[in-house]
Amino acid sequence: MSRNLVTGLRRRRRENPMAAHDRLPAPARAWVTRAVLPWSAASVARVWSHALRETGCETMALERLSAIEARMIARDKGGDTCDA
Repeated sequence: MSRNLVTGLRRRRRENPMAAHDRLPAPARAWVTRAVLPWSAASVARVWSHALRETGCETMALERLSAIEARMIARDKGGDTCDA
């Protein structure tokens, strides 16, 4: 029965989500606490670093996160079929 435990595939590295959150820059961590949608630390870090590379401004990076979140909320509301 031990043959099921042996594989040549690489294991997926599981990271501690709280440690990843703690590594975010302080403004990004503060933004996540006010976010409407649940964000992973990896997603926030990816958007944050990309926006900082493009603009070099933390305020613009925060605005980019908010704009992405607003688009996601609008897209989700557009799919509602509820009559209420």
